[in-house]
Amino acid sequence: MKIAAAQFPAVPGDVAANIGSMADLIREAAGRGARFVAFCELAAQGYALAPIAADPGLWLAEDDPRLAPVREACRTTGTAALVGCAARTGGDRPAITALVIGPDGELLARYDKTHLYGEELEVFAAGTGEGRFVLDGVRFSVAICYDNRFPEVAASAKADDCRVYVASSVLEADNDSFEKVYPVRARDNGLYVLLANQVGTCEVGECRGGSAVWGPDGTLLADAGRGGPGLAVVELPVDTAAG
Repeated sequence: MKIAAAQFPAVPGDVAANIGSMADLIREAAGRGARFVAFCELAAQGYALAPIAADPGLWLAEDDPRLAPVREACRTTGTAALVGCAARTGGDRPAITALVIGPDGELLARYDKTHLYGEELEVFAAGTGEGRFVLDGVRFSVAICYDNRFPEVAASAKADDCRVYVASSVLEADNDSFEKVYPVRARDNGLYVLLANQVGTCEVGECRGGSAVWGPDGTLLADAGRGGPGLAVVELPVDTAAG
């Protein structure tokens, strides 16, 4: 199985444009043999907290018709995709959510960010569960940005027999997580760590991209580069399947 981390410059508040960009990258990743592709935190709306807080119309539902281009891209290519978004919760605040769309175009899993950071605490509701799904016999764990600062999140994934740890994030260019968090989580837990990061300017500053995959020993295996759209694609060995 090949997995991919994707990056693109999300347009703040333009759900249709961002969903279209993700659908295009799903097809591109599938063309390179990927079975799974992940996008960054709040990719559907862009990391723009004030517009999200002010307009519930921007929040996505799990069955939201605006996700149709992504569902169709997944279905026609047989690829699963993690879509970062602000999603409805049933309350008066959205969650920072990862919706995993399966290769059949249907919802495979949902994870709501549990560790909110800074101004996120004023806009979003925190999740309470862990993110898990299985694809082609491989068990995946999902975490979102600040979640990854907590070692116990990755430790729990290891204990739960996960093989791939997906980090959907928005990191500015000088963030130390590229060196001090993601490769460490991989090495300490024997996990493949896949980081999908924003590229371009957003509320946190200038994001460098650098979406990447690290191997279980902490070695950088693939990098999508800096400054523009791209993919980091890695083939997993056959022994990553869950027992």
